[in-house]
Amino acid sequence: MELSEIGYSLIKEGQTFENSIGDFLLDWISDIPTVEVFTSGSTGKPKKITLQKEHMVNSANATGKYLDLKAGDTSLLCLPCESIAGKMMLVRAMVLGLELDYIEPSSTPLALLHKPYDFVALVPLQAKKSITQLSQINTIIIGGAPISSSLQKKLEQTDSAIFETYGMTETITHIAMKKIGKAQVRSSAVDTYFETLPNVTISKDDRDCLVINAPKVSDGIIVTNDIVELLDKSRFRWLGRLDSIINSGGIKLIPEQIEAKLAQVIGCRFFITGIADVSLGEKLVLFVESENIEKSELLQKIEALEDIGKYEIPKEIYAFPSFVETKSGKIDRIKTVEALQA
Repeated sequence: MELSEIGYSLIKEGQTFENSIGDFLLDWISDIPTVEVFTSGSTGKPKKITLQKEHMVNSANATGKYLDLKAGDTSLLCLPCESIAGKMMLVRAMVLGLELDYIEPSSTPLALLHKPYDFVALVPLQAKKSITQLSQINTIIIGGAPISSSLQKKLEQTDSAIFETYGMTETITHIAMKKIGKAQVRSSAVDTYFETLPNVTISKDDRDCLVINAPKVSDGIIVTNDIVELLDKSRFRWLGRLDSIINSGGIKLIPEQIEAKLAQVIGCRFFITGIADVSLGEKLVLFVESENIEKSELLQKIEALEDIGKYEIPKEIYAFPSFVETKSGKIDRIKTVEALQA
């Protein structure tokens, strides 16, 4: 069946989640050399950007080369195709000749898995809720949000080759990967540092933020708001977001670094942010996705952490039965905080 026939069929007869697959397939085979996509909206309002199809092909080839994916390898699409991550799974299948199955996106995509796969892309929540099924997949990439230290410890017990990815819509998903899990094939430095894909070089600006030169997937230099530590022109350690830094009484706090520490004692989804405070300017607070959290007990566990600084202890803890999410399933921190202040 031709791609056009598949696309029209998914739009006309498919379920809601299949419509976006059909829409993209028709966009892909059109004569227009570009595709319009929206950013995730996890750090601000989603915005529409235009990507070159040629760049998407280059991205697929770079991933295939890095992960040694071959024609005929089996893959599973379990991400929404409204997002760039879902679209790129389709592109990789078409460009690399992968045999692709798809299922409706959910937080437990592998629960009913009855066959092994060579390659699957997941977000951290999906990986967390699929720990016992991950061994059925040879190679897994996990992106869309940082992997917590507690999840990484669980992934390290999995025999699959697992990579945490770094990227954004503007870079057509990932431009760097970090190997985690038992199946180590590169140097130990890659455990801590992300390593760039082929034809990507990096530097940092005077803010200590990552600058990406990826001519195969972007028309220009990309200056990010991600604070990094550089090892060389191809390896870096991600520290956090410049625009998420909390200035509390003159002390600058990076939420992502604090979250990595708190993950040792918090088993549910959570995030750190700053809210306005009369005396401090901003105070550091903790948002927890739970209906029955015992706040005083949790605070005691946090205070008992060996690596926690006194300024990194939350001034307040707010519990929500469920966080507001973006369309791609990420926590919408801005709207969740707005819900508190409404």
